[in-house]
Amino acid sequence: MKNDNLAAASDFLHTPVVRAALPFINGGLSGMVATTVIQPVDMIKVRIQLAGEGIAGGPKPTPISVTRDILASGKALDLYTGLSAGLLRQAVYTTARLGFFDTFMARVSARAKANGKQVGFAERATAGLSAGGLAAMLGNPADLALIRMQSDGLKPLAERKNYKSVIDALSSIAKSEGVAALWAGAAPTVVRAMALNFGQLAFFSEAKAQLKRRTEWSTNAQTLTASAVAGFFASFFSLPFDFVKTRLQKQSKGPDGKLPYRGMMDCFGKVAKQEGVMRFYRGFGTYYVRIAPHAMVTLIVADYLGWLTK
Repeated sequence: MKNDNLAAASDFLHTPVVRAALPFINGGLSGMVATTVIQPVDMIKVRIQLAGEGIAGGPKPTPISVTRDILASGKALDLYTGLSAGLLRQAVYTTARLGFFDTFMARVSARAKANGKQVGFAERATAGLSAGGLAAMLGNPADLALIRMQSDGLKPLAERKNYKSVIDALSSIAKSEGVAALWAGAAPTVVRAMALNFGQLAFFSEAKAQLKRRTEWSTNAQTLTASAVAGFFASFFSLPFDFVKTRLQKQSKGPDGKLPYRGMMDCFGKVAKQEGVMRFYRGFGTYYVRIAPHAMVTLIVADYLGWLTK
């Protein structure tokens, strides 16, 4: 009876519909696990990016000082502010990102195999860029809600929205600013996702292939090392766009009824002029600590789920 149940489960996993859906399901689950682990670091990263806006010198917060301020003004759970939005974002964004990437790579691999060739870095990069861009557009509303929830505590008490959940944040933003406002910052979000995916997925796939070819390390050691390499390149390529995305998604109209930034390029220009070019890389260490472990947990869990369901 037990063997019959295992056989039935195996048959179900190998049906065409389930095989097509598994990369998306595994991607979403792995991203949600990683977000739960990394959320406090993401909260600190956002607060660092928003400090000293419009000032050349400005405060220079550290991860320790930001953590201390958050804990002093509330409670430890405040570090998990916006977790519901983070989980929704992963359920949409990472599900689509890893799902599309696996789907694209499967087609590229099949075509390369049919031609007697191996998949090259260019194909991996194209798959990563395409998957990231498509997924970012789908996940932008949840990403916007996450930034609004995390930055709400920086406002004066009278101006805070005190969002109860991601659904409350999304409905409040849509009601007060219009549905189109849910895609505020979509341009840098898409470019950030493409840059991050290029660094994360393409370099992870390439590093793992190189380690497999050149070392005798265990599969786990290869996966961990490839994830760390991918995390660095993902951080380096995507941080400036992540910075601009955060500023655009957090902004609100001033007393004159105008927004501080008209769009991505305007934000890049004003920050570079008013705060200096290196401001885009402020908090690189924190960002790497947010990106690299998130990439490692996501990719390891996705690898494991892929192994369980192969």
